[in-house]
Amino acid sequence: MGMTTNQHKKQNAFAPLIVDVAVPLGSYYLFKGAFGMSTFAALAWSSLIPAGRTMWSAVSRRTVNGLAGLILVVNVVGLVLSLVSGDPRLMLAKDSGVSSTIGIGILVSVVLGRPMMTAAVKPFLVKGDAVREAAWARLESGASVASADFQKRERAFSIVWGVVLLVECVVRVVGAYTVPVDTMVWLGTVVMVVAMGIGFVVGGALGAGPMAAMVASETRAGKAVQAEAEVPEVVLAR
Repeated sequence: MGMTTNQHKKQNAFAPLIVDVAVPLGSYYLFKGAFGMSTFAALAWSSLIPAGRTMWSAVSRRTVNGLAGLILVVNVVGLVLSLVSGDPRLMLAKDSGVSSTIGIGILVSVVLGRPMMTAAVKPFLVKGDAVREAAWARLESGASVASADFQKRERAFSIVWGVVLLVECVVRVVGAYTVPVDTMVWLGTVVMVVAMGIGFVVGGALGAGPMAAMVASETRAGKAVQAEAEVPEVVLAR
C-alpha cells in the first residue's frame, strides 16, 4: 500500500513534464514517423495538447502554463520555419530557431519572476516524497532562512539554460554561413550535444546542486521538528 502511494506521488511529480513536454514531442515523432505526416502537419497536430493546456490554464487559473506555453511557441516557430526552403545554408541556420525560442522563453520567465526550468528540475529533487515536497514549499515561499539563496539558485539554473541555448543558436547560425555545408550537417549535432553537456554541468553547479543540498537540509530540519512535536504526545500517552 505504501509503495503504491509513493509510486503515485512520483508519477504526479513528473506529470507536468510528461504532459507538457514528453507527450507533445512524442506525438510529433509518432505523427511524422509512424503516420508519415509532413513536418508541418505533425507539428500542427502535436500542438493541440500544449495549446489546450495553455488555454485552460489561462481561463481557469488566469495564469500561463509555462512549459505548455513554451512548447506551443516552439511548435509555432517550427511551423513557420518548416515553410522555409531554398539555400542549404539557410536550411541549416533555421534549425537553430527552436533553440533560440526556448532560450528566450526561459530568460523571459526569469525576468517575470517565474523561472521556467524550476518545473523541470523539481521532480528530480523532490522525488515524489511528501516531506521533501513540504521542504521545497518552505524554501520557495520564503518561510525558510535559506529561501533567499534557494530562489537565487532557481534563477541561476534557468539563466544558465537560457544563455546556453541562445549561444548554441548563435554558434550554429555562424557555422551555417562560415563552415562547409557537408561539415555543418554533422557539426550542428555536435554543437547541440556540447551545449547540453555545458548546461547540465554549469546548471548543476550553480543551480540544481545547491538546490538539492538545501532541500535535503530543509527536509532534515522538518523531520527534526516533527520528531520533537511527537515526543510530548508519547509522554502523555504513558
